[in-house]
Amino acid sequence: MQFHHHGYVSGDPRVQPAEGIGLDRAPELPDEMDVLIVGAGPAGMIAAAQLAQFGGISTRLIDRRPGRLAVGQADGIQARSVETFQAFGFADRITEEAYRITEMCFWKPDPENPENIVRAARTPDDPHGMSEFPHLIVNQARVLDYFAEYARNAPGRLEPDWGWEFVALRVDEDGEHPVEVTLRRAEGAGSSAGVAEGEERTVRAKYVVGADSARSRVRESIGRKLVGDQAFHAWGVMDVLAETDFPDIRTKCAIQSHDGGSILHIPREGNHLFRMYVDLGEVPHDDNGRVRQTSQEEVEARANRILHPYTLTVKNVAWRSVYEVGHRVTDKFDDVPVGEDGARTPRVFIAGDACHTHSAKAGQGMNVSMQDGWNIAWKLAHVLEGRAPESLLDTYSAERQQVAVNLIEFDKKWSTLMAAKPEEMEDPSALEDFYMKTIEFPAGFMTQYEPSMIIDGAARQELATGFPVGKRFKSNPVVRVCDANPKHLGHHHRADGRWRIYVFADAAAAGEPSKTTELAEWLASAPDSPVVAYTPEGADVDAWFDVKVIYQQDHPRVEMDRVPAIFLPKVGPFQVVDYEKVYAADPADDIFEARGISRDGAIVVVRPDHYVADVLPLDATDALAAFFAGVFVPQRATV
Repeated sequence: MQFHHHGYVSGDPRVQPAEGIGLDRAPELPDEMDVLIVGAGPAGMIAAAQLAQFGGISTRLIDRRPGRLAVGQADGIQARSVETFQAFGFADRITEEAYRITEMCFWKPDPENPENIVRAARTPDDPHGMSEFPHLIVNQARVLDYFAEYARNAPGRLEPDWGWEFVALRVDEDGEHPVEVTLRRAEGAGSSAGVAEGEERTVRAKYVVGADSARSRVRESIGRKLVGDQAFHAWGVMDVLAETDFPDIRTKCAIQSHDGGSILHIPREGNHLFRMYVDLGEVPHDDNGRVRQTSQEEVEARANRILHPYTLTVKNVAWRSVYEVGHRVTDKFDDVPVGEDGARTPRVFIAGDACHTHSAKAGQGMNVSMQDGWNIAWKLAHVLEGRAPESLLDTYSAERQQVAVNLIEFDKKWSTLMAAKPEEMEDPSALEDFYMKTIEFPAGFMTQYEPSMIIDGAARQELATGFPVGKRFKSNPVVRVCDANPKHLGHHHRADGRWRIYVFADAAAAGEPSKTTELAEWLASAPDSPVVAYTPEGADVDAWFDVKVIYQQDHPRVEMDRVPAIFLPKVGPFQVVDYEKVYAADPADDIFEARGISRDGAIVVVRPDHYVADVLPLDATDALAAFFAGVFVPQRATV
């Protein structure tokens, strides 16, 4: 965390100085805005939190609820999401209150006594060290609380506008705010700005993000439909306090019985609560939703049948539901018709459950939805601030729709295995084998974006094999030179809209004649350097590009007074040096070895949302300039 560069801060440094809209934010929903976000769930809330970082952008977040979510349905937090929380500054705090999954147990029928279950396998949750962050379980409501806090403390001082229900929208051909949105004051919300409960009003926006659940009216307004199939299999899910003699009650478990179905068991945060997804069996095609009326008593009886010889006595039900597995996704995530990309600018986007639905048992819904919201939010900020052309917005649907398709395919396989009887499987260990073979997917690390204007090809991937182009930047320990502090390189990458340019130095010492020194001079002074070409006049030199250097030498052998100036930028109104951009390899865990980085050095370019955009040799300044020329709109230079 960095502060004091604007002067002494005596209060909470998480509360950033207000800027722009945040200096005098209107308490009532205005008639016009830059971005209207519909739905304060995971996708909508992270989008709001990101856009609140930009005080010059007018963003409003509406939700039909009267206030914050009290009990959330989602609870699984993959390691990729915790990486994301780090970018928004609350990974440590939410980890402290969450339940941490370290292993998973698999229970199956006892071969000697099939009506009983026995523990058949115990697998570690992250045997390959995919992330330094853990797999967590925590109430969705708390995740939303943390994002709401971030948005409230950001320069834009964003607060949700509760009690507004989306009705419809239409997009005009032109106009500064081309999206006309009809809203209704929700019942029980009270009046607002002269609008009584049940009455409608119209607002206008430049862009709309629909994150308003699987029954999305925003989706309907742009003519998109969820398409897919239904598995005709039902599950009862319950968050309960209970008395039981089941020995793994505080461990994540997949439980398969001989003839009673299956349970996915997930301990919850706080030590006492746990969740069970209880198999209710196949549903007739003409059921018409009757299975959703299954009573809590029936679910508990089913759970006891599966757990035999162990017993479960529920003492308190915090939340429960019955659902049928369905796998659906829309063909596009914006309002531009298929085949017309580039013909006009998308104005309406859908995210989260509004554009993809699946079972809850893989723990992906909230996690994938948050990445949807972050993806579109930083791109909207780039366009609205004049950093990038409107064509950047076409990449949202192109990137995230394929992720949703991949998720649906994974969830179909996982749900089918969870619902199968052990004797129906050719291999008795098929469930745990699938879990281990695909463990990177549920952790959130299989996403790899295809080449586009913001993802270059992998022609030079051999320079940094541990940073695959299109995949998220996998952090690694380094040593911060200025204070000899051990740090994780990626943890300094916050959700501030900046691109990262990581310069992995060649073998020469700091300041000695080398390709690293030549690159530093080019970045600081060349007209086609991204730092020079695109940083607005009057802004800090690192306002849009966070340039860091990682030397191969141990930190005592890196002399700070020899480090090129681009890696020691002067920031803030007093132009004080930022010393936290100079790092050295940690001898105990050399990042050059761990991430397969060439000893001749490399440039690794990372997008605002952590994804690797390019890998280049140190002398490829023309290629670096060409890449950013395809992303940014030229600005007046400051250097």
